[in-house]
Amino acid sequence: MPSRETVEAFVAMVESNQHDQAIAQFYAEDATMQENLNAPPRQGRDTLVAHERAVLARAKTVETECVRPVLIDGDTVVIHWIFRFEFKDGSKRRIEELAHQTWKGDKVWRERFYYDPAQMKVEA
Repeated sequence: MPSRETVEAFVAMVESNQHDQAIAQFYAEDATMQENLNAPPRQGRDTLVAHERAVLARAKTVETECVRPVLIDGDTVVIHWIFRFEFKDGSKRRIEELAHQTWKGDKVWRERFYYDPAQMKVEA
């Protein structure tokens, strides 16, 4: 079960747009991430870090906001995120999602994101 301090340190790192470093530091080696109900989930911390770095490489700017409160109940953590991306091609996206996490100790073990897929459309 993660401490509130550990979860807050994770949130602070993500809010400072160190998304890939947050995964490297706070995710278990055998962690998985799943987008909505899409299958199969991405597996393994190294794969998760590589995927995040690929997304960040396409972005010109990223703004990350945690909408509080962060919900913690035992090994379950739910975080409401808002991401604002401006990509190098000039396109923009605002993505609002809930991250449902299962932690093992002080590491994220399973994570599923819930969001409206219509948000993936490019904004004018």
